[in-house]
Amino acid sequence: MSLALALGGALRHGSLLDRTTVPPASDDAAAMRTVLVGVDFGAGHSFDPTLDELAQLAESAGDAPVARVVARRKAPDAALFVGSGKADEIKALVAEHQAAGVLFDQALSPAQQRNLERHLGVQVADRTALILEIFARRAKSHEGKLQVELARLQYVATRLVRRWSHLERQRGGAGLRGGPGEAQIELDRRMIAERIKSVKARLAKVQRQHDTQRKARAKSGALRVSLVGYTNAGKSTLFNALVKARVYAADQLFATLDTTTRSMYLEGSGQSVALSDTVGFIRDLPHKLVEAFRATLQEATEADLLLHVIDASSPQLQAQRDEVERVLAEIGAQDLPQILVYNKLDALQPQPRALHDWIERPGGGLAPRVFVSAMLGTGLDVLRGLIAVAAAGQPLQPPRPSPPEPAASPPDSRPAIAGQSHPRAQAPHTA
Repeated sequence: MSLALALGGALRHGSLLDRTTVPPASDDAAAMRTVLVGVDFGAGHSFDPTLDELAQLAESAGDAPVARVVARRKAPDAALFVGSGKADEIKALVAEHQAAGVLFDQALSPAQQRNLERHLGVQVADRTALILEIFARRAKSHEGKLQVELARLQYVATRLVRRWSHLERQRGGAGLRGGPGEAQIELDRRMIAERIKSVKARLAKVQRQHDTQRKARAKSGALRVSLVGYTNAGKSTLFNALVKARVYAADQLFATLDTTTRSMYLEGSGQSVALSDTVGFIRDLPHKLVEAFRATLQEATEADLLLHVIDASSPQLQAQRDEVERVLAEIGAQDLPQILVYNKLDALQPQPRALHDWIERPGGGLAPRVFVSAMLGTGLDVLRGLIAVAAAGQPLQPPRPSPPEPAASPPDSRPAIAGQSHPRAQAPHTA
């Protein structure tokens, strides 16, 4: 069963005192049949009409999408998010496909989630819970696990509303936890707050250790280069190709979460740079998740150069690039020098006329763009050449165009030389 859908289950059954964290679902668990729902709220709101990305997220979380529903509204319905009519349509699809859950592409309020579960008769989860589940499955390092736990605790804390009868029971009396008249929900909130405080303290300790390591790399004088980009753009594959490492890479969302740093030797220049592979971004990445992973994302903010990896074959290329730029601005890395690496050249049609050109950045100015295939190795020499330019301390700027040569003037239009009149201005010779 999907952990995203199980996340609500832990809240529905009994106190959270013993469930401050939800145990990760087994990767071997049977896939849960789910219905996907997306709502288009018009201009100003991100929306994927195909729901392909939500389907990829669901599959990454171990779910099996069996149907997709798209709705259009001017604003969310306060009770059922999609309105009663569309909720009835979803309920019919759940019954038709024997689905066990419904996944929404937008964030739901606790009340909307509760009402939808009652109306549909199955578990309901939103995009935030889905992303949190995938992060929980993929985190391998101690720091990554702490960051995921913090984000999930903060998410669970927002779900604590008076939804269930057990939260209305009072505890009190001599020798009982919580003091006279303290409701179960208050105990849950206090327990979660204490756990969040504990996790933050442990994360701060880990961050101090990483700060020491980053300072050591900075003292070495090597250029610090960080890979950033939308999830599944091929960052880890490119990282492996550049430094000949064996970081896990797969055609799935958030295949890797933990930052990895390796030394990359630049042939020809005789220099080495420190190359770091960071966590991928995604549309509507929960703010709490960005906040929890701030220590990991700091690797990008302290870099000297960013390699912004973009899936050149994606139909959502521009939207994905814009989302990465938005997150970079959120963490304070929007002004760092960038090389735009358009990856997956082997899947791009038609092929570009040149592997290297220049492209305008959102804030103005030009940035170098390189088309590569990390899988086949195409364009990597061009990319290494640009990194070598940056490592040598030279700015990444397009070459200045040569000034045009002045056109040859016809004899009659040549300017007169000082002290000499124009030939036609001379007086006629008289005998």
